[in-house]
Amino acid sequence: MSAFTLHDLERMVASRGASTTDSSYTAKLLAGGPPLAAKKLGEEAVEVVIASVGRDRQALVLESADLLYHLLVVLRAGGVPLDEVVAELGRRTAQSGLAEKAGRAAS
Repeated sequence: MSAFTLHDLERMVASRGASTTDSSYTAKLLAGGPPLAAKKLGEEAVEVVIASVGRDRQALVLESADLLYHLLVVLRAGGVPLDEVVAELGRRTAQSGLAEKAGRAAS
């Protein structure tokens, strides 16, 4: 099992985002701002859904990797560190999923 983490990927996105747009796809996405990164994230999300519905395990793995990468690019473009998202997930695990969802609807 690989020791590669989402935090490793977040660091790579930051590093490559600081490169020139001639040499880095990540830099091109970030230069396009949140709309470009979000559009690509949406496309990848649809591809994950299609792979899941089609029960194509290999495609689901590949498209999920793309989705996670593009999510980290969107977070970077929005100035949101992965640790904030992880902290929110941790906060949510303090209660059942149904209770947490009901609490969001009330606020």
